[in-house]
Amino acid sequence: MTPRPSVPRRAANGAVVPATLWRDWRWQLAHRLRTPEALTALLPLTPAERRALAAPSAWRMPLLLTPSTASLLATLPPSHPLRRAHLPDLREARHAPAEYPDPLGEDAHQVAPHLIHASPHTVLFLVARDCATACRYCTRAHLPPCPGCPPPDPAPAPRWIAAHPEITDVLLSGGDPLLLPDETIDALLTSLRAIPHVRLLRIGTKVPATLPMRITPALVRILRAHRPLWLSLHFTHPDELTPDTKKSLRLLLDAGLPLCSQTVLLHHVNDDEPTLRALFENLVLNGVKPYYLHYTDAAEGTAHFRASIPRGRALLRALNGTVPGYAIPLFMQDTPGGGGKHPLGP
Repeated sequence: MTPRPSVPRRAANGAVVPATLWRDWRWQLAHRLRTPEALTALLPLTPAERRALAAPSAWRMPLLLTPSTASLLATLPPSHPLRRAHLPDLREARHAPAEYPDPLGEDAHQVAPHLIHASPHTVLFLVARDCATACRYCTRAHLPPCPGCPPPDPAPAPRWIAAHPEITDVLLSGGDPLLLPDETIDALLTSLRAIPHVRLLRIGTKVPATLPMRITPALVRILRAHRPLWLSLHFTHPDELTPDTKKSLRLLLDAGLPLCSQTVLLHHVNDDEPTLRALFENLVLNGVKPYYLHYTDAAEGTAHFRASIPRGRALLRALNGTVPGYAIPLFMQDTPGGGGKHPLGP
């Protein structure tokens, strides 16, 4: 990974932030960068980035970065690929053929409010409406992050699950479930764990990468109490594994929580052998199993992110035998319109 110089921890107004505030995840959420003016105050921008920021009507996702994410980007060169993953691009306004607002057909598989049943024994429970940072390639751009919006009513989904004994696996997603208050997370997991036929609970989250201070000892105690509970973490690039992120992973590991990662293959972000090698090896070294390498979903406005399937296969073939087997993920594609994940090889 590229060595990064330390930089002052600054808020959107440019003021230096005391360490105690910086480590407060609620402060981070309350001070997210949401306007071009706030971003410009903290981050030197390229001409292309300035043009994109001047055209918010072209954005497929809102501008939304935690101060910690903005601080990371400020330490990286203007050409760094992580900027493409987080900063608006005018190409988001282009809708290529065979792209969809809801590329996974989740709306068509909704069986109760915010509950998606697209696999025989698994349901996807969308429990949150907000994310710490908006990824530009997000599959659910038709349900963009909504800072300050109340979370969905969680009551109907557990009732539906309890009435369907074939459901043994529940994946909590959103938005990001770990942005909910501790007591809400505890109540959600308690209600699901009380259903006799639910054997496995999973949480999909990106907060270790974008808001690592959210992984507090209090939260970890709650998660530990509801084991078996798996965390599916979202990592894009090796430079996301900052010291704060590694600390958050250690807290989760010390609580006996199994960690796996899902990475979206993104053109000119991580579709090269050195980047994927560094990402997967460093995930394993920090106790995270690289599980899926996803072919980019066919969401509207993401064509500029889409690497080819042959490219993904070639990259995994190149890594095979040169990194530990634990560091090799499965190359998968979610079928457009629904139908679940399918292996793509190599």
